[in-house]
Amino acid sequence: MKGVLLVNLGSPESPTPKDVKPYLDEFLMDRFVIDVPFLLRALLVRGIILQTRPKKSAAAYAKIWWEEGSPLVVISQRMTKKVQAQVDIPVALAMRYGTISILKGLQELKDKGVTEVMLFPLYPQHAMASTTTILVLAEELREKHFPEMKFTIVPAFYNKPGYIKALANSIKKHLDTFEYDHLLFSYHGIPKRHIRKTDITKSHCKIDGSCCITPSPAHEFCYRHQCYETTRQVVEYLGIPEGKYSQTFQSRLAGDKWLTPYTDVEINKMPEQGIKKLAVVTPAFVSDCLETLEEIAMEANHQFKEHGGEEFMAIPCMNDDDEWCATVSDWIKEWTSNKNK
Repeated sequence: MKGVLLVNLGSPESPTPKDVKPYLDEFLMDRFVIDVPFLLRALLVRGIILQTRPKKSAAAYAKIWWEEGSPLVVISQRMTKKVQAQVDIPVALAMRYGTISILKGLQELKDKGVTEVMLFPLYPQHAMASTTTILVLAEELREKHFPEMKFTIVPAFYNKPGYIKALANSIKKHLDTFEYDHLLFSYHGIPKRHIRKTDITKSHCKIDGSCCITPSPAHEFCYRHQCYETTRQVVEYLGIPEGKYSQTFQSRLAGDKWLTPYTDVEINKMPEQGIKKLAVVTPAFVSDCLETLEEIAMEANHQFKEHGGEEFMAIPCMNDDDEWCATVSDWIKEWTSNKNK
């Protein structure tokens, strides 16, 4: 029997330092997130970051927390429910970090008699710190607890027509109500070394402005290329002219060389460049979360206006949008029918 496991990032149990601390520990101690030797990672995370970060992060989570719980979790559950209603096989939800674990998700499917799992990381673009860590952990759990299970991996869907159409249409709905001067595509940042580490050719990714537009097998796993390709296809679909949009990367840690240009730096410069009405979309996420609701909709909004901007629109992620849920359901049906042939 076939089944689907949708996997998103995860969330602390509550917006309190007590619950944020173990969540951050699990997240930051992941060798694919902070990719340095274990002892150095432990020193950095447990010796430095976790001494102050849980309190700050808890305050940020508190600003976005819903009555029902974590927005990311609630939205992911709503999406799962909508997808389940449209397909004939079991659909379970898991998070890479936190209590709704991948182990629980796989067990839920096993209890329903599932032996073939469509493993579906909910990340449009491939990255070590998001996709790879899900796939590695899921495989470790399969070998240890579910050896009879077989996985089919859903690869990065950054350029799949159904995704581009659903994303573009969800953006258009909001732009139709907002006379914007500029549309900013803000993607989550990653260290530049992660790009080089995932380069299967070991030579293509120079991050020099040309490698991302020069065809290469490296693009299958290149986060930077995939972000630019998502942007290119969406603006083409929507007919947004050159000069009216740009792309940046948000959320970086100090001390490393991360992908540029930086979202906060660019947003702060925009008002003096004549951009007074700014719309921002965050296509590295399919569900709204801390990085979209607090970092963009609150902090970036505030900074933009502090620097002379007048109107700011944070365009929501696709969340449980009907077209997006139907697209995911169609991919599941396609997989099911292919397997049955």
